[in-house]
This record gives sequence, structure tokens and C-alpha cells, in this order.
Amino acid sequence: MKNNFYIKVVLFFALMVIASSCKEDFLALTPQGTALEVNFYQTEDELFQGLVAVYDVLQWGGTSGWTMATGLANAASDDCYAGGSDASDQPSWVAYDDFSLTPTLGPQEGFWTKYYAGIYRANLILVKLDEAPLDISSSFKARIAAEAKFLRAYFYFDLVRYFGRVPLITEVLSPEAVNDVVQTTPAEIYAQVEADLKAAIAETELPESVPPSELGRITQGAAKALLGKVILYQNDDSRMSEAAGYFEDVIGSGFYDLESNFEDIFRLEKEFGTESVFEISYSGNKPGNFENGFASGPVNNPTEGNFNVQFFGMRNYVGQVYSSGWSFCPVATELADFMAGDPRMEHTIIDGNVLKAQGASYTEGFQNTDLFIKKYAPLESERALDGDVALAWGTNERVIRFADVLLMAAEALVRGGGDANAARGYVNQVRGRVGLTPIPASVSGSLLLDEIYKERRLELATEGHRFFDLVRTGQAPQVLPGFIAGKHEVLPIPLIEIDKTQGRITQNAGY
Repeated sequence: MKNNFYIKVVLFFALMVIASSCKEDFLALTPQGTALEVNFYQTEDELFQGLVAVYDVLQWGGTSGWTMATGLANAASDDCYAGGSDASDQPSWVAYDDFSLTPTLGPQEGFWTKYYAGIYRANLILVKLDEAPLDISSSFKARIAAEAKFLRAYFYFDLVRYFGRVPLITEVLSPEAVNDVVQTTPAEIYAQVEADLKAAIAETELPESVPPSELGRITQGAAKALLGKVILYQNDDSRMSEAAGYFEDVIGSGFYDLESNFEDIFRLEKEFGTESVFEISYSGNKPGNFENGFASGPVNNPTEGNFNVQFFGMRNYVGQVYSSGWSFCPVATELADFMAGDPRMEHTIIDGNVLKAQGASYTEGFQNTDLFIKKYAPLESERALDGDVALAWGTNERVIRFADVLLMAAEALVRGGGDANAARGYVNQVRGRVGLTPIPASVSGSLLLDEIYKERRLELATEGHRFFDLVRTGQAPQVLPGFIAGKHEVLPIPLIEIDKTQGRITQNAGY
């Protein structure tokens, strides 16, 4: 059952009339209506609803098209293809898959709009906390501010990974000021991300854990894990011991552990389980349909559902266990070959040929391999009971798992010249969970690093990590067909943003 924290998203969303799809004011928009501007944010409940509105953006998967980060990252990697019904089904997904991206073709407009909407909301609630009535408790405000800063950091981290140079905005801008913004360097964006995360971690009101009624809210562990990841992604080996320190704080906290059985991680009953460090909650409790979303109107995230689930399912499926989907992200045969013999394979990949041999059927989609994502597959037992089922899958997204933290800690230790025995120990915890033999003590240095990267692919396959792992380790040009070094590490800047700022925002190299 979904908790009350995320149900409140639905109650507040109607009050937030901001730039979720407004092309004129993508970075900031003054709240509309005197009731919101003058009378709202006066109580703890109203301020909390403002925070929930920031969290709400994490769930968005339908901004300027279908822009689910996990699905698109899978398509861009060598784990999966784009898929769909045919090559014209979702051209932006195909463009990211084969790197035929242009300033007007690709997922960039949706990502840009989504993340700046989240940043606007985070900036707004931080302003409102400063202006809050004196009777609002300082401890309440401190925790809300820490969460808002985490979320702003999360949005900017994705922006810098997707685009490199982006505008840095930490205040609420007037509509007139929006068109005057310019890009800043990735280093400056990363510095802001780190500053926000360190501020969140330093806030003692940000808890180590939360009660069941608050599942989904940010914890110290989530902030430390994300900060370690942010440092890791900057590829400065001189800072790897710093990154390892944050990961080891999470590991040693006692609040997280590996699930006993790998197959349990993505089960409904294991949402916010012991392995979950940072998880995005979804819900089927807000019925929605295609008439109130995905058109040209002002609202294009019409439900609280996880659209990835519908995308990953088998098209026109008839059979047991699974529900029908749209056959996006068919799993590459190369991934299946790579995972052959690994105990995690059967819990990662659905073999359609096995299902057909058992009497099931489905329509073969574009780039069909008869292999499908299992971790987020649509299950018949979890179908929504109201609204369009395709828009209402309540499957949570596991953004940072404890296994990921262990593997990132191991990588940081090796790259930083740290304790190789500890690094092997972390990797062997992940391997041991599925009954694999430990990496021997004789494996160290670059050979150990190779084993860590191999383990990351096996453990985290189809969870949206692989593309960024290939980019940050410099392997993408050799592994991904069509990928051009110096260009495809980032997406093109949306042409509409360049036009709106009359060229003050400039295009990325190669586009």
C-alpha cells in the first residue's frame, strides 16, 4: 500500500500552476492566482505541501513526450534497444538508441522542462521557508530545506549529466529574467550540487531513517550516497577517497543491507525494503487517461504512475503472470550472452521464446529480440483498478540500491588507491548474495576495477545505470554503435531554448 506522503502529491498538484509544459517560461514562472501567492505557505501543512510538489517532479515521465529516464537510458546503452511498435513509434527513443540526435529530435526538451520545473519548485519552497511566519518551528523548516536542497541537487545532477553546460539558477526568477539566463560550466554545476548535498547532510533534522508514514522522504543515507556518486562521476581520481568515505558512511550506518534473495528486490512487498537507499514512489491512486495528458494542453503528467512499466511489457501479450505492454527496450542479445550462467539472469530478463513454448503469445515489435526487461515488467497481479492501466502502474523505481553503493564504494577505493581488501569485500558481498565465488585476493589494481565494472553490469542491468557507466569510464565510443566521442556524451540543447534566449544559450559541440 502506498503511504500518505505521496498521496499528498495529488492534493497539491492542482495548486501548482508552473512550467511543467509551458514553453514560454521553462525555468521559472510566478505562481498564478492571488490565493496561492498571498494566502498560501502560511502553515506547516501548506509548506509541507509545497515540498511534496518538489518531490512530485521525480515521478514525471510524460513531459514533452514520453521522457522516462530509466527507459531512455536503457535504450541508449548496450543493454537494450529502443523498440516499440515500429521505427516511427517514438522517434526520440530511436534517436537516443542509434545516436541520430539533432537539436529538434531526441528526449532533450522533455528532460530540460522536467528538471527546471523541479528546480523552480525547489527554489520556490526555499524562498517561502525564509518568508514563513515566525510561529513555524525552526526544526520543521530545517528539515524541509534540507530535502528541497537534496532534490535541487538531484535535478541539477541529471541536467549536468545530460547536457553538460546548463543555466545555474538558485533563486526564483521573474518571467522577464528567464530569457537573460546563460549557461555555466559543468564544474560550477557540480559545485552547486555538492554544496546542496553537503548542506542537507549537515542538517541534523534530516533523519537517518523515516517511519512507515514517511517512506519516500529523503534520509541521510540517500544524501550521502548521492554525494558520493556525484564525486565519482566527476572522474577526479584524487577525490575518490572522499567519495569512498561517503559510501562507507552509508555502508556502516546499519540502516541498509542486501536483500537475502536477488529475485525479491523488485517485488511489490519489497518497496522501501532493506536494500533501498533512494526510491521514487509511484501510485495507481490517481486515475488518469490520455484525454488529460500527452496532448498540447497544460498538463502532460496526468497520473502518479510509472510509465516505464507499460513501455517494457510485451506487446499484445496473452498468457500468464504478465500484463500486456508496448515492447519498448527489448533486451539486447549481447546482454543475454554476457549474463549467461549468472544466477541473476533469470530475474533480469524474460525469455519470450520460453513463454511462447508454454502457450503464451505476443506481437513482435520493432527491434524484437524475444527478450524483455523483467525487473520492471508489468504484472497482471499489480494492474491498476481504475483509469487507463497504461498510465497507472504503481511500481516504485529503485534509484540507488545498497548493492550499487557497495559497488561504487569498491570502485572509489580502487581508483583512489585505497584498501583493496575492503573493495574486494564489497564486491564479494554482492556476488555472495547470488552464490557466486569470491574474487580472489590475487586480483587487484586494474584487474579488480575491471571486475567491479563487470559486476555493475550484471547486478544493475536494465536499471538505467549502464549508459552513464560507459560514458564516465570512457568506454562508450568503443561499445555503442554510432556514438561519437566529444559529442554524444551529452544531449543537444533543445533548439527552442536557444531561440527563446536569442542565442544567449548556445548549442553543445557537434550538434
